[in-house]
Amino acid sequence: MHSGLRLDLVAADGPLAGTKITDVSSVGGGCIHQAWQLRLSDGRQLFAKTGTADAFDLFEVEADALTALGQYSDSDVLVVPQPLSLVQLPHGAVLLLPWLPLGGGDQQFLGRGLALLHQASREQNPQRFGWHRDGYIGAGAQPGGWRMRWGDAFADLRLRPQLKLCNRLGMSPAEEEAFLNGVADRLNQREVIPTLVHGDLWGGNASSLMDGRGTVYDPASWWADAEVDLAMTRLFGGFQQHFYRSYDAVLPPKPGVEERLEIYNLYHLLNHANLFGGGYINQSRACLQGLARQMMS
Repeated sequence: MHSGLRLDLVAADGPLAGTKITDVSSVGGGCIHQAWQLRLSDGRQLFAKTGTADAFDLFEVEADALTALGQYSDSDVLVVPQPLSLVQLPHGAVLLLPWLPLGGGDQQFLGRGLALLHQASREQNPQRFGWHRDGYIGAGAQPGGWRMRWGDAFADLRLRPQLKLCNRLGMSPAEEEAFLNGVADRLNQREVIPTLVHGDLWGGNASSLMDGRGTVYDPASWWADAEVDLAMTRLFGGFQQHFYRSYDAVLPPKPGVEERLEIYNLYHLLNHANLFGGGYINQSRACLQGLARQMMS
């Protein structure tokens, strides 16, 4: 951690005023920003995410989503770390969160906790799909906005912006528009209750604690179909059968889920193609073409 930023944190007007940082350890896993474990003179341990001044907006979006998820999580089974401080300091932006002791192996509580979060949020849903502000999916832009129908929301707010950025997939504008209309029509045929989702639920953004409870972090939340979270857990692996069995015991899967998972994961493939290029472009192209053929059948 930059020495100037460390001094900013404990300054008289800093978020850790009145205490001292006795130890700072780098925490691996961050793709965009730096992460640290802080040990304080009062015995506390904190997680700090730091970045340059322009990272403040990303941290603000993350803090907003963590707060929203925390409103619906049952902390007996799923811990969503709640923001302690979000500050713009002279030497950079900082988001402070509780330190979570990771290390539990069984994902039973993680699956049950996610299902209970989804279930609880449905009971107070906003009767529409989307999010109240522009956000991020990793380092990529994730537009805000609202739609009354689920298919329109997913096509307009998620797939369309990504397809607009990625022009190397071999489809003409007319073909892309026909595909988006097909996706919207297919998803609009379902009765979907708006559900608060994590939105970026790959294995690096979920874990189990030493006491067995699950935890999720680094969200890209919005009100969507709960299945978008389950879809991403399948994209890169890292989730056990215990996770799925525990989730399904609370919210059993609905017919046609496998087909929808492929549609939902196209969003993440396109985002990765736009951010990283490489093999993700070919994966996106293959997924897009396969789904387009399904829409025509």
